[in-house]
Amino acid sequence: MNNPSLDAAVTLPGEDFSRVALTAAAVELLRKLWLQHGPLMFHQSGGCCDGSSPMCFPAGEFLTGDSDVLLGRFDVGSVQEPQPLEFWMSKEQFAYWSHTHLTVDVVPGRGSGFSVEAPEGKRFLIRSTLMDWKVPGM
Repeated sequence: MNNPSLDAAVTLPGEDFSRVALTAAAVELLRKLWLQHGPLMFHQSGGCCDGSSPMCFPAGEFLTGDSDVLLGRFDVGSVQEPQPLEFWMSKEQFAYWSHTHLTVDVVPGRGSGFSVEAPEGKRFLIRSTLMDWKVPGM
């Protein structure tokens, strides 16, 4: 597995640790996709691939709401050219994965037809590890 290279900014109230990270390979692919599609976002639900494949969309194309949790914010760009990206997860999925740290990686293969990396011959994949710190309220 590739090591995480970029941790998300903390977004959950009362927490002081990142719940999601990107590998260098994921950052590289996201920068390429940003040039093609503009601002991007991730959404992770339990409806696909045992919940292991996050979907990458142009920002705002997938509507989030009260049934979703914002797990983190990234900037995959540079100081001169910021490229913000949010990582969302369905509340139902978060209930199952609340004790894990998620790392978005890239592997060879065809992603979902709805996810923007599908034509690239690569797909995003979630790798999870158990957190070894106490989650407030759990």
